[in-house]
Amino acid sequence: MRTLTKELQEKITPQEALDILKRGNQRFVNNLKENRNLLQQANDTRAGQWPFAVILSCIDSRTSAELIFDQGLGDIFSIRIAGNIINTDILGSMEFACKLSGAKLIVVLGHDNCGAIKGACDHVEMGNLTELLAKLQPAVYEEKTVTKAEERNSSNDKFVENVTLLNMKRSVKSIVSRSYILEQMVEKGEIDIIGAIHNLESGVVQFYEDAYVANKKDVTASLSEKKDLAAKAKA
Repeated sequence: MRTLTKELQEKITPQEALDILKRGNQRFVNNLKENRNLLQQANDTRAGQWPFAVILSCIDSRTSAELIFDQGLGDIFSIRIAGNIINTDILGSMEFACKLSGAKLIVVLGHDNCGAIKGACDHVEMGNLTELLAKLQPAVYEEKTVTKAEERNSSNDKFVENVTLLNMKRSVKSIVSRSYILEQMVEKGEIDIIGAIHNLESGVVQFYEDAYVANKKDVTASLSEKKDLAAKAKA
């Protein structure tokens, strides 16, 4: 498999980037791998890198993006943080990856049986972890299908699953709402943003079309509103 160059990266569309990841995950699930020379890729990318996608995933040791999408050195930017939350450092990294380095797709990748999500469901407090888990609480409170208080905790697999999905979708929306640079790139069709969930047992990554910022309607409306507000402020 060829190492990505600037020329190859520029030809990849956001949809093609998504298709590459889907095919890579299919190989992973079937215990297949692209024939690649990692040492050669390391040598080829020593002077520069041209990844086609950005993956925001959890720190969980079982969710290595390069492995579950069968990608080599220089193929993807991998951002990892417990609970795949969004903060300014994450957004800055994404802006670097897309605006300056040419990546075409952002994937927010959650996974089942997530320790951070379970901790948030149980309202765990411990050192610096307290502040991190607090960022997951909005997804916990947004989950309305489980109404009995005694069932709204990590012992309820369905509750944890629902919160995991809600947290992933909130992160996707947060990227667009908190980064004007990425919002503009989506509006122009330069990048897309999508959410996904990785099943640890099967290895399958399920992409969620309702967590896809490709149709750009909401983004376009948001940009229009911001422009109107800016015009009014100048008036």
